[in-house]
Amino acid sequence: MLENSLTVLWNSVAPAVANHLWQSTLVALAAGLLTLVLRKHHARVRFWLWLAASLKFLVPFSLLIAIGRHLAWSRPPAKATSSGLFSAVEEITQPFALPAIPVAHHAASTVSPSTWSNVHPVLVVLWLLGFAAVLLVWTVRWRRISAAMNSAKLISEGREIWALRRLERLGGIRKPISVLLSSTSLEPGIFGIARPALLWPEAISHSLEDSHLEAILAHEVWHVRRRDNLCAALHMLVEAFFWFYPLVWWLGARLVEERERACDEEVVALGGDRQIYAESILKVCEFCLEAPLLCLSGVTGADLKKRMVHIMNDHIVHQLGLARKLLLVTAATLAIAIPVSIGLLTAAPIRAQSQVATSAPVFSSVSIRPDESTANQLNRTKIKIMFSLKDGSFIAEAVTLRRLIQMAYGVQDSQISGGPEWLNTAKFDIEAKLEPSFVFVVDEKKASEDRNHKPINEQAILQSLLADKFGLSLHPQTQNLPAYDLVVDENGHKLQPSDSLRFMRLGPGELASQGTPLDILAFELSVRLGRTVVDKTGLKGNYVYSLHWTPDPSEDGRLTAADEPGAAAEASAPEANGPSLFAALQDQLGLKLEPHTEPVQVLVIDHAEQPSQN
Repeated sequence: MLENSLTVLWNSVAPAVANHLWQSTLVALAAGLLTLVLRKHHARVRFWLWLAASLKFLVPFSLLIAIGRHLAWSRPPAKATSSGLFSAVEEITQPFALPAIPVAHHAASTVSPSTWSNVHPVLVVLWLLGFAAVLLVWTVRWRRISAAMNSAKLISEGREIWALRRLERLGGIRKPISVLLSSTSLEPGIFGIARPALLWPEAISHSLEDSHLEAILAHEVWHVRRRDNLCAALHMLVEAFFWFYPLVWWLGARLVEERERACDEEVVALGGDRQIYAESILKVCEFCLEAPLLCLSGVTGADLKKRMVHIMNDHIVHQLGLARKLLLVTAATLAIAIPVSIGLLTAAPIRAQSQVATSAPVFSSVSIRPDESTANQLNRTKIKIMFSLKDGSFIAEAVTLRRLIQMAYGVQDSQISGGPEWLNTAKFDIEAKLEPSFVFVVDEKKASEDRNHKPINEQAILQSLLADKFGLSLHPQTQNLPAYDLVVDENGHKLQPSDSLRFMRLGPGELASQGTPLDILAFELSVRLGRTVVDKTGLKGNYVYSLHWTPDPSEDGRLTAADEPGAAAEASAPEANGPSLFAALQDQLGLKLEPHTEPVQVLVIDHAEQPSQN
């Protein structure tokens, strides 16, 4: 049971994680190229570039695309050329995305399992173990720092305090930084985010001259002003979730390197003597241990040899020119604008009229009323749904919007996601009639061989009705859902082939075919089980069979909710002690169901509203 749960979890998140890592790597590569261009400029600019690359791991492009899609639902559909272009861009940005699948009538919209489905759940366990190990290591180190803070003594006077207060005024820090005198050998460092405090080792004060002490304190003041502890904590969050990805640890090293170099530049820019400042850092390294956590900003981080060369260099930085400022602004704008634009121009909500190559169907009359039997709390034993293109009429009684969506798009209940609460409960009586001229056009196009026209069918017309009268807008999304494979038993099937396509009799605990294909059997099984059933028997043609079983209460509930004709009251009642559906399928038809997860196209409802009574 646990193994199946872990497999489902992995199959659900693996493609999304792969796409997210690929996109984040692309952003990190772009940041790296920009840092090369700006390698002779301020370190603080390069630090913010690396931090943006790190934070990208916490903000997937799919979120920005979803924002664009949400904004696009009320916009008119984009032109085909633009849509195709941005669809290609979206496909490139998601190389691990599951393939798109068309929605077929009376068949589950599925594809064969991707390579992710075969990944063993041990990988999920390894990620959890790695995540826990990272947190454990950081917890141990945090407790070490916390113990040092608790044992330290708060001081309010002394040369450390006087020098610190003067540097705070120079650095523009209004809230005084607390100083805790510690007996440990940890290096001087800023601890905390909201209320930063300076942990100062007592032993080092006796080894530092006033000029050296001020240089170290100036370095720590700039850590506070730059809010380096907050930035480090955010990157630690990235490292915890993506501990398995070497790039995030490499980014962590770049962040420490550039933050220390940025503080070095600020200290020198305040007029500090370069040699004294370099000596003060070396003295701290001689007497103290490096801080064990990124979020304790000290003075000894990064490559000391490179830092010394950088500090002693007379030409440390160059100011950013207008061209490079524009380059940074453009890069930041594109990073946000591209995914949002993809969402705007490619994922405009699916509307039924977009399915029609020519003008949308025009109805001469449409009447939609709340179902009176529902209002009177009567149990309707039958539903009535009639659709005829001969006279362009559509009649439905006591039908929910969810049921209409299933009919219009040929999907199952499990393939509809989102929507308002009344989607499953509010029932409507609908009478609609197409314009006679449009019915004539439909007939003409059915007889036409012009390939430039897309055939118009009942589904397209119903989709148009839902978009027009219910304000329905939705978009497809591939998800990994629990499913069943319908396969032939080891002993062979017990089906009788039929030369013609006839009909299937539906009832509670009964599926009797007089000659139908097995994909219809898979569809009806899906309705009763509440999961997608995929026909993988390999059997083609039509078959005669009779399947009887004892339905459980949940199956009856699904039939009622789906307004399935098989729930009609006049159908023969099944035996109370009869076999289950799984057992009957194997004993009576020689078929069986194998559970697994399957990539399924789901329709996500963006908007729907109850029609006004007319």
